Amino acid sequence: MNAYTLAKEKYASQGVDTEEVLQRLASTPISLHCWQGDDVRGFENTGTDLAGSGLAATGNYPGKARTPEELRQDLEKALSLIPGTHRLNLHACYAELGDNKKERSDYGVAEFQGWIDWAKVQGLGMDFNPSFFAHPEAASGFTLSSPDKGIRDYWIEHGKACRRIGAEIGRQLGSTCVTNVWIPDGSKDLPADRKEPRLRLEAALDEVFSETIDPRYNLDAVESKLFGIGSESYVVGSHEFYMGYAVKNQKLLCLDAGHFHPTEQLSDKISSVLQFVPGLLLHVSRGVRWDSDHVVLLDDPTIAIMEELVRGDFLGRTHIGLDFFDASMNRIAAWVIGTRSAQKALLLALLQPIGKIRNAEESGFLWERLALMEESKTLPTGAVWEEFCLRNNVTSDWMADVRYYEKSVLSKRG
Repeated sequence: MNAYTLAKEKYASQGVDTEEVLQRLASTPISLHCWQGDDVRGFENTGTDLAGSGLAATGNYPGKARTPEELRQDLEKALSLIPGTHRLNLHACYAELGDNKKERSDYGVAEFQGWIDWAKVQGLGMDFNPSFFAHPEAASGFTLSSPDKGIRDYWIEHGKACRRIGAEIGRQLGSTCVTNVWIPDGSKDLPADRKEPRLRLEAALDEVFSETIDPRYNLDAVESKLFGIGSESYVVGSHEFYMGYAVKNQKLLCLDAGHFHPTEQLSDKISSVLQFVPGLLLHVSRGVRWDSDHVVLLDDPTIAIMEELVRGDFLGRTHIGLDFFDASMNRIAAWVIGTRSAQKALLLALLQPIGKIRNAEESGFLWERLALMEESKTLPTGAVWEEFCLRNNVTSDWMADVRYYEKSVLSKRG
């Protein structure tokens, strides 16, 4: 008997069908973020870097992607080492402009057709994001909430353009695109007026979302943050603001694991939020002391997120994406470690004997509920994961593959 057969029998004795679990795991894509591959630089050459934009990629590991072709090549390598079929999450600053200089407010699908064609060949769905940062029109630290109407109008047009691009991505790929709005707007020190920027942001968002777009092709999401680099004292788009906006306008709410106070648990928010909004976008990340966007691990917070999605039967209403960028390590390895860790966390959640656990809770045997949760931690999850990798033709010795790619490809980029 091989390890998976033994594991299958052990789980069956707990009321868990591992074949059904493997099917659910295979049918749950994770959206890989393109910005891990080049440290959130993009390909526009606007003359403005990340400094002052609320973002920071630390480290200088050699071999980062310098062109769309290199970034796609690196993504292909990472995807070959991750079991299952997944998605690409693309930022607008990754537009392919060629020799043509074009404003973000004027972008159309043509600037992203290369990405769409590539995703089609790879069998991937795509998600999209307006880029409200690293641009001269964002230098003040305010975009959609700016007191300058000209700046607001510029970014409103960018938001509108990105929704149309997202819809065309969804139409061409036959897979709904989630277009997510995050802005860095806020103040480094104490503001005198917290109200007016939020009133301006609400009005601007209403304009961005004013065009009716078929939800078969594009879904809108809005993303909050507790604080940012350069906006430590005040963030216009707080959790309370976007929670209210999403409920009022029935948008997806994006919850990022690094965008809350370190003592808050994102997993605890999921069931509350989904009572009032149509769906969630999750940015699975790992903050270390602050929103540092470290590579996702198979740790307690990540497992808790996946457990909540499974226990609440929320997977069908949730879009799972990753959001981290670590320039201190091999970037392909970062993608692989983070995505496989998120998948393993989901697998652990799917393999729990939730029927037995619920019965114990409903019967008032709370000690038994706790015991079942603890006992499930030592069930043979690893054998089921290896079977999943085997069925998806993914090597278990992926580290050797990354080392060879680094030596043969990345090291030659200078």
